[in-house]
Amino acid sequence: MKVILFVGCAILAFVLTAVISHFLIPVLASRKMGQKILEIGPRWHKSKEGTPTMGGIAFLITTLILGIALCVYLIVSKGIAEAAPFIMTVALALASGLIGIIDDSAKLRKAQNEGLTAAQKFLLQLLIGGLYLLGMSFFGGLTTKLFIPYFGVTLDLGIFYYVVALLLIVGIMNAVNLTDGIDGLASSITAVVGIFFALAAFLAGGSVNVPLSFTSAIMIGLCLGFLVYNFYPARVFMGDTGSLFLGGLAVGSAFLLNNPLIIVVCGFVYICETASVMLQVGYFKITHGKRLFKMAPIHHHFEKCGWSEIKIVAVFSTVTAILCVAAWFGL
Repeated sequence: MKVILFVGCAILAFVLTAVISHFLIPVLASRKMGQKILEIGPRWHKSKEGTPTMGGIAFLITTLILGIALCVYLIVSKGIAEAAPFIMTVALALASGLIGIIDDSAKLRKAQNEGLTAAQKFLLQLLIGGLYLLGMSFFGGLTTKLFIPYFGVTLDLGIFYYVVALLLIVGIMNAVNLTDGIDGLASSITAVVGIFFALAAFLAGGSVNVPLSFTSAIMIGLCLGFLVYNFYPARVFMGDTGSLFLGGLAVGSAFLLNNPLIIVVCGFVYICETASVMLQVGYFKITHGKRLFKMAPIHHHFEKCGWSEIKIVAVFSTVTAILCVAAWFGL
C-alpha cells in the first residue's frame, strides 16, 4: 500500500507539474517575466534572454495540492505527531520558494539580474530555517543529537546543534540556487537526490519512513515534470522560486531521515558549485585579478572548456548518482 501511494504521488507530481507548467509558461511570457542574462556570463547565453522565468511557481502549486491531501491522509491514519515532520518539511520548502518569488519579482521589477541583497536573502532564510527547527523540535521530529555518517557516532551538541543545522539549511538552499545555471541541471541532479531519499525511505532502518517517502516522491515528480520544459533548450527557467524551493525540500528530506549531514554526500555536486564560487572570489582577491576557473560556478567553467549543456547535465547527474551510492553506506 505504501509503495502504491509513493508511486501514485510521484506520478501525480509529474503530471501536475507538467500540466501547470504548460499553462504557466504563456502567462509568464505575456507578463514579460523574462530572464535577464548578465554580461559577464557566457556570451552564448545571451540568446536565452527573455526566456520566461519563475517557472518554479509550478512546484509550489503542485506541492500545495499534494501536500494538503497527504497531510490529511497522515493526520487521519497516523496522527498529528507523525504528520508534523512532513508538514514542517513541506512548509520549509514552500517558504523557501516564497523567498524566491520575492527575489525573482524584485529582479523583474528592476529589469536586472539582481533582486534581494545577499543580506536580505540570508536573514529570511535564517528565519524560516529557525522556525522549521523549532517546529520539528516541538513535535519531536529532531533532537540535539547529530549523527556522523560512516563513523556510526552520534554527538549531542546541545544548543550548538541548531547552529549547525541552520548553516546546513541555508547552505544547501543557496547551493541548489547556484547549481541552477544551465538548462536542466538543477532539476536533473535533484531528481537523482530524490531517488536516493526514496530508496532510503523504503530500505534503510528496517521500517518505511512514510513522511520521507512522500517528500521524495514529490521531489522526483516535480523535477521530472519540469524537465519536460526545462531540458535543453529550455522553454522556461525555474528561477530562484524553484531552486530555493528544491533546496528547502532536499535539505528537509535529510532531516526527515534523521541524518542531516548525508545531504553533504548525496548533494556534494551542490557543495562543489558553492565551493567553486568561494574559491574563485578568494583566489581573485589574493592574486589581484587572476582567476582559478574560467568562470564560476563550476558548470560555467566546463561550458567555457567546450562542454555542451547536455554533456554537463549528464556528467553532473552521473556523478551525483555515484555519490548517492556512496551516501548509502553512510546511512
